[in-house]
Amino acid sequence: MKNRNVLCLSFFIFAASAFASGQAFVDVEGGAAFTGYNDVAIPADTGTRISLKDGIESGTAAAMRLRLGYTFGRHTVSALYAPLTVHGNGTLDKDISYRGKTFSKGSDVESVYRFDSYRLTYRYAFIADDTLNVGAGITGKIRSADISIMNESGYAHRSDLGVVPLVNFRAQWFFARPFSAVIDADALASPYGRAEDILFAVKYSPSERTSWSIGYRILEGGSDGGGNVYTFALFNYVMAGLTVSF
Repeated sequence: MKNRNVLCLSFFIFAASAFASGQAFVDVEGGAAFTGYNDVAIPADTGTRISLKDGIESGTAAAMRLRLGYTFGRHTVSALYAPLTVHGNGTLDKDISYRGKTFSKGSDVESVYRFDSYRLTYRYAFIADDTLNVGAGITGKIRSADISIMNESGYAHRSDLGVVPLVNFRAQWFFARPFSAVIDADALASPYGRAEDILFAVKYSPSERTSWSIGYRILEGGSDGGGNVYTFALFNYVMAGLTVSF
């Protein structure tokens, strides 16, 4: 019993020391999001397949992200807030049915596509040296989504709140300090749908505590949930970011 208490105490001292010697960071990202495709049918079996890129043309959306995290040793935990709202408008070239509401051919309609993401990530770096840092882990994602279509004659929308597990992967190659190349991804696929959020970026780190980045992000996925929902979308981001460590 005494030996067990000593082992437990040693473990907690080690964990506390590792945590105390860690480093907190804030990562802010901003840019523009462009719709690659955005197809929706609700209900999936009786609703009209609608393109929120072409049928109802979507504009460029301002995009931002905020991540708070803590790295201790090879371990990193972080929390992410990533909202996205895309507005569209157009004149219908056919009658469409959405959520039981019919919008007539020739009418002017507007759309609002909202997809907000909240994530908690744990990652372990299994390679960590002066040239390469590679890690993998798991992300718990809460998605808060809403798709609305409206015109003078009516309004219809569908909201959704769900929890999705994702696999996290990150690789950073210091090819010419203070410059490095980064791939950062959350992704998972199943028979019912998929989700991918992948960043390709170049970082400039003028000091140990500050990094600037520019790059390209792809956000893609959706679900075909039987007769209830069909929705798949692709967004391309041009981004710039700042990471500050404390």
